[in-house]
Amino acid sequence: MANRRRGEVSATVGGRHYTLCLTLGSLAELEDAFGVEDLGALAARFGSGRLSSSDLVRIFAAGLRGAGQAVGEDEIRAVPVADGLGDIAAAVAALLEATFGGASPPDPLGPQAP
Repeated sequence: MANRRRGEVSATVGGRHYTLCLTLGSLAELEDAFGVEDLGALAARFGSGRLSSSDLVRIFAAGLRGAGQAVGEDEIRAVPVADGLGDIAAAVAALLEATFGGASPPDPLGPQAP
């Protein structure tokens, strides 16, 4: 079970339950992956609300590793879109909100058509 006080979030993707958490180590990993110099730039990058599928994979996998699970990005890339895209996007949004705070988490899929 996820502990929100520790910044953990729960996700169910493709029928599997996961706990995600961004630690200092996983944030450093994301700074390197996104080519930014500091946490402020990383938060600004995520706050744009425009995340690619590769971004979702990186953030989700970093969150899994931050929660102590030995999961590589290839395993996340293998999740069929029909089984997990919305769930992964929602988990990433919740994870970023838990880590960086804010009034509302960004929507990684961008604005939705009515």
